[in-house]
Amino acid sequence: MRNLKITSTKLFVPILAGLMFFVSACQDDLLDQQPTTELGTVAFWKTEDDATFALYGAYAGIRPLFDRDYYFEGHGEYTRVRGTSATSGNLRLGDAYQGANYDPSGYGDDFDKYYRYLYGGVHRANYVIENTRKLMATANPNSQANLERIVGEARLLRGMVYFRLISMWGDVPYISNVVTSNAQIADIARMPIGQVKDSIMADFTYAYEKLPVKSTELGRMAKPAALAFRGKLQLYWGSWNKNGWPELEGFTPNATAANEAFTAAAADFKQVIEGFGLNLFRNGEPGNIDALGKAEVLPNYYYLFTPVANGDPEMIMYFTHGGPGTSQGEELMRDFSGRSHEGSQCWVSPRYELADRYQLTTTGDFAPAMVPMNPSTNAAARTVPNSAVNPQSYADRDYRMKASIMWDYEMSIGMAALKSTGWTPFIYRTWAQPVTIDGARLTTYNTDGSNSGYVFRKFLRNYAGQGRSDGDYAFPVMRLADVYLMYAEATNEVNGPQADAIALVDKIRHRGNLPALTSDKTSSKEAFFNAIEQERIIELVAEGHRGFDLRRWRALDRVWGPPASAGVWRIDTWGAQQTRYYQNTPERTYQQNYIFRIPPGERDRNPNLTQNTPWL
Repeated sequence: MRNLKITSTKLFVPILAGLMFFVSACQDDLLDQQPTTELGTVAFWKTEDDATFALYGAYAGIRPLFDRDYYFEGHGEYTRVRGTSATSGNLRLGDAYQGANYDPSGYGDDFDKYYRYLYGGVHRANYVIENTRKLMATANPNSQANLERIVGEARLLRGMVYFRLISMWGDVPYISNVVTSNAQIADIARMPIGQVKDSIMADFTYAYEKLPVKSTELGRMAKPAALAFRGKLQLYWGSWNKNGWPELEGFTPNATAANEAFTAAAADFKQVIEGFGLNLFRNGEPGNIDALGKAEVLPNYYYLFTPVANGDPEMIMYFTHGGPGTSQGEELMRDFSGRSHEGSQCWVSPRYELADRYQLTTTGDFAPAMVPMNPSTNAAARTVPNSAVNPQSYADRDYRMKASIMWDYEMSIGMAALKSTGWTPFIYRTWAQPVTIDGARLTTYNTDGSNSGYVFRKFLRNYAGQGRSDGDYAFPVMRLADVYLMYAEATNEVNGPQADAIALVDKIRHRGNLPALTSDKTSSKEAFFNAIEQERIIELVAEGHRGFDLRRWRALDRVWGPPASAGVWRIDTWGAQQTRYYQNTPERTYQQNYIFRIPPGERDRNPNLTQNTPWL
């Protein structure tokens, strides 16, 4: 990377520039975000290579704001996030995700750190945009197109950051220039969400116009990413205008604006789907699947979340990682697996209720609900039909189930000291114990992170050789499958179920080896929405979407019951009650879950920052 000549076969990992330019860019103070530390702007910004080098630094600084979005999955009902892993040796600039609350409720006042770090991302992008524009004024004409591309990538990154900011806080301060002192923005007020949205749209549109159709460097963005994010922004704008956002003072929902936004979103998604020759990973085929209790052959969906999928056309936008020896590896193993896998910590695990969402390959519909049973007190629990601890209850399910989660007697490869320890069977509450299965002496999966009876297989590497924090998987923040489902949602909002949208949902279902939707699932706008939501739950599980979906749909009451109700228990496969959420929860807490608190520390420093009404 020193000569900045990245070939089509080289993995772009935006690291080295970050070391030079951005090591101190995220301090505790939002207004103390200096974007340079080593070279002055006058000395550095001379050539096209300088601009490219700085862009890599922006990728490096913004990646830690998105590449562990799976923690946000805890704000939904199907994934438990019991905490976040420490930064270890990885350069994560302080780790914006730490210290926050990823429970299904009571989280809106715990993202002050994330707010500050998001603005650090804004400043990094602004640094590249502003200085590259200056460079364009005197640069060789042959460099202009590439410099415009660099500005386009930086604007897309900036747009992504502001999109996240308005999704959580609504009205936010908008900063579009390089900040060199606190005094420059010490009194900046919050901009209405509609104006911020328009600025994000301008960023995404510029990026779409200037980026290449396809990037030759793994990790750099191209036109489909800009168009997909523009469509997603419009989908959210449509959702907010349709469903309302009463917690955001001054925001008035508008049915006409909603319909226009859904229509525009559908047009952008349609162009992504049809205009760039993209396809689902391995053509969306389900692949092969091993028998229950075996894992030598896993469905294609499983491999979509391993490094073999890096750079695949389904991955429209992703952040690359360096792998072993770089201090830039992803921590998916550490977060999703247990002690028997390189001492991992299982910070993220499926909840019991997720299992019943996986439909039958035979009917394409839901199986009878599983029945929790305690095998320590019920000798027949392992053989009773539909028992949650009977492995046969999981037969003939959506292939994505075996690719995503593990239940009792499912296998994975244990790992220690970068070497395989052989097959490790998961048996709930039987941690690190000797067991004989089919004549083989094995040691059971060891974890202190599962309280449901399940652990994730998704994101779990099936090979040794990399430590728990040394993964080189390129984490996706925009996949083609998500675009399919968002397109279906947007068109359904405007015109109800449409044939092309139904066909796309069926393509997603096909990767789970499910039959096409039956006519009753597409008979009305409401029925088709339910089918789309079902696929979003299963297809996108543990990728960080569910909490944002619930908020934009205003679905907390639907999922958890109305304010002051009895609440909803989360249980395990043995029938034990683990946690009850939303018990006697007042309406104010619901409101606070829909919109986040503007950090008090920032308001102390800036008297013009107003507070969201549920937090007054």
